[in-house]
Amino acid sequence: MKLFEYQAKEVFAEQGITVPRGVVADSPEAARQAARDVGVPCMVKAQLLRGGRGKLGLVKRAATADEAARLTADIMASSYGVRKVLVEACAHIAQEVYLSISMEPVSAKAMVMLCPSGGVEIEELARTAPEKILKGYIALEEGVSGRMLDKLLGAAGFSAPVEAQMRTLIERLYQTFRQYDAELAEINPVFVTPEETVVAGDGKLIIDDNSMFRQPRFEKTREHYASDMEFEAAKQGIPYIQFDGDISLMCAGAGLTTAVYDLINYEGGKVANYLEFGGPHYTKAETAMRICLENRSSVILIVTFGTIARADVIAEGVIKACEKLRPDRPLVTCIRGTNEEEAHAALKAAGLECLTDTEEAVRRAVAYAKEAKSR
Repeated sequence: MKLFEYQAKEVFAEQGITVPRGVVADSPEAARQAARDVGVPCMVKAQLLRGGRGKLGLVKRAATADEAARLTADIMASSYGVRKVLVEACAHIAQEVYLSISMEPVSAKAMVMLCPSGGVEIEELARTAPEKILKGYIALEEGVSGRMLDKLLGAAGFSAPVEAQMRTLIERLYQTFRQYDAELAEINPVFVTPEETVVAGDGKLIIDDNSMFRQPRFEKTREHYASDMEFEAAKQGIPYIQFDGDISLMCAGAGLTTAVYDLINYEGGKVANYLEFGGPHYTKAETAMRICLENRSSVILIVTFGTIARADVIAEGVIKACEKLRPDRPLVTCIRGTNEEEAHAALKAAGLECLTDTEEAVRRAVAYAKEAKSR
């Protein structure tokens, strides 16, 4: 689960990490008052679960409270679905530093990444000069070692006051990483002010979904998702990704779904959504179809291969979903696996197109989509 910047910074502050003073606002008027509270000039920062907000024009500097309100209105009117902004005090910046902690899967250790040249271009720096990104490793059973910090910070070349603060910052960020079962704890950038104080200019915290039962403080809400469809799928535990094509995928099995996605691209089609209702969700055909029907797709392609997830049960679910939802676009089905003979007989009796070859099903769906586009 990704936290918004303001949530991550609340956690950081609780851990003793210095963050700029900020107030969350959900309207232009609230942003105006927030600017008065934190002081001007201030930053107006869209709260989105994505990077590159500055490059998208979603982080702006406001010289007055009225300008903060106007910028908030502009940001919320953008196509990115912004519902909240963080109005934050401006910082005086002498240096920007990148800092993150994540898991390194090969060694099963926490990896600290530190770069004295942080900021919005860190990805480009990682590509062109990866040697500038310093790394240190923490054995989870031992915790942060002074030796690792000495080596990491010694290579960074900070002044003595900044190095001392960075040492404390890394220790506290690691404490946050462990306490919140994080996959990633990142500050990009860490601001170093002309007075040589260290401040978390941004904040990113991603909690492992498998540990959410230990993190009751946070729960996913509508604002964590780009669409109602994604939110509905998440509530049902169904993996779903929204795209901009015209073929809705409704598949059982993550590997199969990915393969069908590739086949559609090879055939010249475009996917409207990725939806995988296999495993424990194979009885949720009605929910899966309802979500797909919310898309502006031209056809729904249903491809499954069930062993434990029986084909006849999936087919029965698809038939009942059709009877209840009355889909307004063609359905192409290729349902294989345990009891597939019974599944095919039931589908044919219900008047549904039933194929046994996945590639043929993909070609049929792409043809339907192209036909709809030509009308």
